[in-house]
Amino acid sequence: MKPIRKLFSRRRFLHRSATAMGAAIAAPMIIPASVLGRGGVPAPSERITMGFIGVGGQGSGHLLGGAWTYVPGGYSARRDVQVLAVCDAWEDRRENATRRVNENYAQLLAQGTYRSCEAYRDFRDVLAREDIDAVLIASPVHWHGVMTIMAAKAGKDIYCEKPNAITIREAQAIKETVLRYARVYQAGTQQRSEYGGKFRRACELIRNGAIGELKEIYACRPGGLVEWKHFGPPKPVPAGLDWDLALGPAPWQPYAGVADAHMFCGIGDINWGPHHYDIIQWALAADRTGPVELFFANNVLQYRYANGVVVHAEHFPGDPTGSSGGARFIGTEGWIAVDREHLIASSAGILERPLDPNGPRLYHSDSHSGNFLDCVRTRKRTICDVETAHRSASTVLLGGLALQLQRRLQWNPQTERFVDDDEANRLLSAAYRTPWEI
Repeated sequence: MKPIRKLFSRRRFLHRSATAMGAAIAAPMIIPASVLGRGGVPAPSERITMGFIGVGGQGSGHLLGGAWTYVPGGYSARRDVQVLAVCDAWEDRRENATRRVNENYAQLLAQGTYRSCEAYRDFRDVLAREDIDAVLIASPVHWHGVMTIMAAKAGKDIYCEKPNAITIREAQAIKETVLRYARVYQAGTQQRSEYGGKFRRACELIRNGAIGELKEIYACRPGGLVEWKHFGPPKPVPAGLDWDLALGPAPWQPYAGVADAHMFCGIGDINWGPHHYDIIQWALAADRTGPVELFFANNVLQYRYANGVVVHAEHFPGDPTGSSGGARFIGTEGWIAVDREHLIASSAGILERPLDPNGPRLYHSDSHSGNFLDCVRTRKRTICDVETAHRSASTVLLGGLALQLQRRLQWNPQTERFVDDDEANRLLSAAYRTPWEI
């Protein structure tokens, strides 16, 4: 096993400080305050160095600022981060993102010629850099598992966008590898941290008995799977696109005008579904387990858990909530509904009820990116750690398999296999195109 790299080693401190000092000496004899850790900018040895793999809409939002990053300017505007690498199979995306990062740093560090970030076509070149502590993976979804496993083996900490896996065996392999190499991992299901704590408050109330015994949940979304679909007649591959690398582990097909995160359509909802089911798992205290049965009632997918709770993969009739990542929870003494815009209940008193002094309290984080960076420094477990992400992803993927097979399935969450169902168990994994593997 490759030794775990110490985050801020003396050798790395000396190397990076010498590099910064060398650049300063080559210029006029002025040492920027940022090199010395003054002016509100941490010294280079105290910044977490990052590489960004995939800078389309989602990835560029994380890097430069977007609706889901919750920090103006994204990671590149954080003074405790230094972005050293940007990677994408599209040349214009990686070059434009790299240029903007360097412009940001030139302004932030008051050096018009400052340059730190490099553009890469192949993510393996990013993983090979020993001076990068962590990577953020926002590539097309079929790449998430392979890239995460390779990043963990390369000694990188990982923030990975959802869905974190496209098969249950891939999700298991991610969990096993991240734990084996002792890497910090954060899944991009950010509702546990953001939105003013609505989701945490809802789940804490439910787990403290505010609506009595939990009986039913309306998930608002079905589970989902990736399908390898073709998109029509071949077209010339655009200049600047490495089509073979964009396909990666997916089955080969000619370029047909689609090469982004949605290049393969899915069964059900593998895009939004992870947000909904992550919160359901949290409310059910199921971060280390999952449902035991999937079936259909009135043509609607249902999940049943060992405690008898049934999850309906649809909206509650007339419910104004749930479209943006939420669910409705129904108990013996009332209900709570939550999404990114709402936290409502069957009576106002439910939301105002104090928590049981001896009842469960949930992991508190007010910033998903901040929680990841803090855990990179401290080596603590993140709020959406790899085991939590594995179980949430598995729940979504189980629903996708049920939708594909259109029949009742019995699931053992301990062995992570279907009970007496060879056909369903064969669908737990998928083949990858050579040379990619997990």
